[in-house]
Amino acid sequence: MNSIKLSVAIIAKNEEANIKLNLESIKDIADEIVLIDSGSTDKTLEIAQSYSCKIYHEDWKGFVEQRNIAIQKCNGEWILILDADESLSKEMADNIKQELLNPKYDAYSISRRVDYLGKILKYSWQPDSIVRLLSRKSNPHYTGTLIHETLEYSGSTGKIGGWAIHRTYRNLFHHYDKMVSYAKLQAESYYKRGRKFKLLNLLINPITGFIKMYFIRLGFLDGIRGFSAAFGVLFYTLLKYLYLWELENK
Repeated sequence: MNSIKLSVAIIAKNEEANIKLNLESIKDIADEIVLIDSGSTDKTLEIAQSYSCKIYHEDWKGFVEQRNIAIQKCNGEWILILDADESLSKEMADNIKQELLNPKYDAYSISRRVDYLGKILKYSWQPDSIVRLLSRKSNPHYTGTLIHETLEYSGSTGKIGGWAIHRTYRNLFHHYDKMVSYAKLQAESYYKRGRKFKLLNLLINPITGFIKMYFIRLGFLDGIRGFSAAFGVLFYTLLKYLYLWELENK
């Protein structure tokens, strides 16, 4: 039997602001931590080495390939997939440790909340439940496009209690700068797949996205942060259709 029960798979580049919180949250439950680094120039690797991570250097090949490489490097019976800017609550870490003593399912989803501008939001970007803990026997692997990867696996699915905290945006500039980049990548993906620009999408979808985030999902209860989160959805959606229009009319 494999002596490594739980491997944690992480991909990273220049994550010194988050990687310590990530590793600190899993150090007591992970038998192996695999870090795929795509060229960090800050203290990410120094911090990772202090937690005895197994570090592999891979040029950036996109989220799908990087994640699959990380999974392939893991030796555990179970694999927990985390982003470098995610960390587990103590409750979730304890629940994972307890569940793996006698697993009932082949895979487990976790719930995430976003730490945005210094506060953990309760409503914006919710619900956010994603499968991240899987048995090696379930054959986990990713497929997908440039920015939207899909985790595929076989078997039954349960859920782990607690929260993972996602620190995806350092500040407002980082948030909206990411939206510009993601919108461009999504438009390029649409264009390559033959999806056509429609004026109705440009006029309706951004507003619909804002209403859904801010009102239907109660983002307004997160205050000004909730407004910014919802406006980010509007901004991203508007831009991706404008970029698509631009690609069609070069």
